[in-house]
Amino acid sequence: MSINKVLKKEGIEIVSKLDTLTVNKLATNIASVLASSFPELELDYKVLFIHISRLNMYFAKLPSGISAKYFYKNRSIYFDCNLDFDNLTDVAIHECIHYLQEKRDKRGNIIKLGLCDYTDGSLPGIGFNEAAVQLMAAKASNMPFENVKYFDIELSTNTPMYYPLECALVRQMAYLVGESVLFDSTLHANNNFRNMFISLTSERDFFAIQKNIDLLSETQAKLESLYNSLENIGIDEEFVQKISKEIENSKAKVKDLFVNTQRLILTSYFDNAINLVFSPKAIENYRNKLYLFKNYIGFVKYDNFYNEYYVSKMEELEAHYDYAPSTSLELAVIKTGFFARIFHKIKLLFKINSYEKINVK
Repeated sequence: MSINKVLKKEGIEIVSKLDTLTVNKLATNIASVLASSFPELELDYKVLFIHISRLNMYFAKLPSGISAKYFYKNRSIYFDCNLDFDNLTDVAIHECIHYLQEKRDKRGNIIKLGLCDYTDGSLPGIGFNEAAVQLMAAKASNMPFENVKYFDIELSTNTPMYYPLECALVRQMAYLVGESVLFDSTLHANNNFRNMFISLTSERDFFAIQKNIDLLSETQAKLESLYNSLENIGIDEEFVQKISKEIENSKAKVKDLFVNTQRLILTSYFDNAINLVFSPKAIENYRNKLYLFKNYIGFVKYDNFYNEYYVSKMEELEAHYDYAPSTSLELAVIKTGFFARIFHKIKLLFKINSYEKINVK
């Protein structure tokens, strides 16, 4: 199939090619933003500029809701004709990151796109990678956080328009492992983030989380398709009822996927981490990290899982040191002082109805 036919199938209709001046201006802006936004990655502005300026860039008519798209088969990026390059958006940065993160073999075949494995026909990590790229683009664009609600899930996000649920889950993982590790693996298509997360949890848990995030993206894409099908039909009551039922089932699936994946991220890390707590300082670090996890959570009405899990882990810590074979004076002080303060705070913190939540900041 020719590239033009492939583009047509993707809903891309080329209008014109960007002139050299516009391409260089865009490359300058994006290279500068990426280099300054991620100093820990030690990105070379000049190298970034050269790579981005070599991209084939076009104005095009794109499918509804899409402002830009990188097409890896011909290494080209297509921008909506109305996109304002003077106000650099996270969308343009997102698609350029896709170009920068691809890894190809000697024959030019793509083998990895950031966190997504292209050698596997099922493309594991495709939704996971989209979320990671969007988190990078949002940070580079300095997008503000806002409180939103999707599928009865309330969360704070700086990516409200693109992959908000997937981004929330990947952001939770980045909080536990390290944001810089995530962004390094995303941009350079290495396995550092995956390997580190596995070392702190388990291989089974990592791939279950990755699969769920991919499935979350797939289910939401299906939902969009179902909504579109309702708009494109006449009045057929039986068909409408059928599609409406599929929509409700898909919405419930999205919610369940998010909640279950969030719980797995939380428990896979902190169930393992508690086994490494052997000192008062480690206790404090563990407690703080678990407590601050609340800032990354998507809350669902009547779901009190995080609150109950936090209390159970504090009780586990107390029991662990209560029955320690040798209790030093230091641990005794911690036992009577530290845990007394903790449980007093817990009682105040969780003295709420089961449907109430901690405010997300």
